[in-house]
Amino acid sequence: MLTWEATGVGSHPGVDHFEALRVVFGEVPGLPYLPELPARGVGADMVGRTAALLVDLHVEVQPSGWRLAGRPGRDHQRAVDHLRRDLDGLEEVGHDYTGPLKVQVCGPWTLAASIELRHGDKMLSDKGAVRDLIASLVQGVADHCAEVRRRLPGVTEIVLQLDEPGLPGVLVGTVPTASGFGRLPAVEAWLVEESLRRFDAPVVHCCAPSVPFGLLRGAGVRGISVDTSMLRRADDEAIGEVVEAGIGLFLGVVPGTDTRLAGAGAVARPALELWRRLGFAPERLAGQVVLTPACGLAGASPGYARAALAACVKAAQVLKEDPESDLAGG
Repeated sequence: MLTWEATGVGSHPGVDHFEALRVVFGEVPGLPYLPELPARGVGADMVGRTAALLVDLHVEVQPSGWRLAGRPGRDHQRAVDHLRRDLDGLEEVGHDYTGPLKVQVCGPWTLAASIELRHGDKMLSDKGAVRDLIASLVQGVADHCAEVRRRLPGVTEIVLQLDEPGLPGVLVGTVPTASGFGRLPAVEAWLVEESLRRFDAPVVHCCAPSVPFGLLRGAGVRGISVDTSMLRRADDEAIGEVVEAGIGLFLGVVPGTDTRLAGAGAVARPALELWRRLGFAPERLAGQVVLTPACGLAGASPGYARAALAACVKAAQVLKEDPESDLAGG
């Protein structure tokens, strides 16, 4: 059973990491997280930020994107510096915090589909390179979590989120080659499952269509984070098996960019309707569902980002207090 009600996905607008941290700790105190600010530029994006954690692998930016480098250079150092400043801010803002904390990193398969080899195609095209990448990331994430615990000794639990928007494409063979003229071969599901088991009970976030629920269930993940607007009725059986397995659902119910936010009942409605379709007891809902924005909030205004997190918290209260209510009126 999950004890959290609501949280964010990860990214925030702007360049002020102190303000983003204050928003997170203020609006989602049940499961705050270390926010990401991609608007700061190179090294603050999802791929570059995670590459800063890699052990014995270094990256640089080329016109085509991120590429492996023989030694750490300016781009790599910039990513490391961004992350170090964020951890400094986390220590200052959350110095007296006690409770769980979520950290997000780019998952290994999206990372392999995004970083190019030094003299070749994407890392995804080379099984040996992928193995090295996964091993490096596993160690880097473990070191990162240890650093977070050192800086915030009151953290009782670190919830690791792997961002895998590219995973569906990896599995069906639609990832383009570095040239853009071809497609890389599909990766076998068992290899993906095996790799995910190497991380400590992660939550996997996938805001793309065709989330591989069965594979993630087989990998023994702790939770699956999705955009509810992308779910299809055809997914219901696989989602039901996920729930039966005791895996948490992080349901994105609020748009990630500015829009008029509805009342708490209407925000909660997609989660409640899904639960009703699946046929599970209403009293299980609050213990297995966490409400979030549909995806990151980097494209939102600062005011909307704050309001979106607050809306998720209010909607989660609806699910907790009256999961059998008729939410048609919002």
